[in-house]
Amino acid sequence: MGIDDLKGKASDALDSDKGEKASDAGLDKASDAASSATGGKHDEQISSVEKSADEKIGNA
Repeated sequence: MGIDDLKGKASDALDSDKGEKASDAGLDKASDAASSATGGKHDEQISSVEKSADEKIGNA
């Protein structure tokens, strides 16, 4: 199994409903941690990055 096979399997997993829920949960957790670390000072930028990442990962 080559790297392209693994990449395809990962892509397929993220495109599933279960994968979408997992990626959303991970992005939410990361954005909450970033917000907490910055004291909420950059929530608008964090939200923008989270939305952009969500559009690129899974089926948004």
